Amino acid sequence: MSTFWSIWISVIVLGTVFGCWWLLYATRKNQTSDTETDRTMGHSFDGIEEYDNPLPKWWFYLFLATCIFALGYLALYPGLGNYKGLLGWSSTGQWETEMQQADEKYGELYAKFGDTPVPELAEIEDAMRMGQRLFANNCATCHGSAGRGSLGFPNLTDDDWLYGGDPDSILTTLHQGRNGNMPAMGTMPNMTNEQVDQVVNYVLSFSDRERDAEAAEKGEEVYAQACVACHGPDAKGNQALGAPNLTDDTWLYGSTYDWIRETVVNGRQNQMPAQGGRLSDDQIQILAAYVYSLSN
Repeated sequence: MSTFWSIWISVIVLGTVFGCWWLLYATRKNQTSDTETDRTMGHSFDGIEEYDNPLPKWWFYLFLATCIFALGYLALYPGLGNYKGLLGWSSTGQWETEMQQADEKYGELYAKFGDTPVPELAEIEDAMRMGQRLFANNCATCHGSAGRGSLGFPNLTDDDWLYGGDPDSILTTLHQGRNGNMPAMGTMPNMTNEQVDQVVNYVLSFSDRERDAEAAEKGEEVYAQACVACHGPDAKGNQALGAPNLTDDTWLYGSTYDWIRETVVNGRQNQMPAQGGRLSDDQIQILAAYVYSLSN
């Protein structure tokens, strides 16, 4: 945060606290009596008059105590721009402390399964219960609570894997993450609209869904120039590159003409964040076994 905004926030916060204090003091000072009277403010609304009576003492002192508490809190904790507070507390530090306590408390439980091979681990009920919780906390946001994915997020319960569904591939994906990149127009950036239509029809022809058989026939040549480098001459994909199989019924971004055309024209970028550094090696081993079990 810049110095200007730090000062700006501090002035607003302290101005609010001292402003409330001054308002209480000024209001109290102008009152001539601490007891209730029949004196009114001279206002009358539909026959109802407003009395000029002081706040009850307990209420007044409670307001003052609130102001004092606010100043004490701001002295101890961050709340005035870049000022860190006398206690040096931060949400990041609190999180790190809690994570350290959790590691000390549960680390032995994870370590018990850390050296077990993934296929064997997938057969251990206690480990899978732990894996399900790890999945729910770290993966379900994208892949869904049941691991069935959604538009742009792979289904983990089938046998179609962009980067491979064997234990080593799953572990690599979890540790290092994945960066998917489908370039617009593939390797043919000067593709015309007519050629886009042709290659889309060609891809649809793999499942007998082409709109225009003549366009699909011409699209084979466009595919050879723009797509074959990644998806292969047989369009079966390439797991080393994360290029999907175009001949099956599994589509990450939709399989209609319009969806495929949008993919060809605009490309696709997707990222699977690395869990290494966020989770321990033992936790990743258990999580990998749980993911492996979803499709096995």
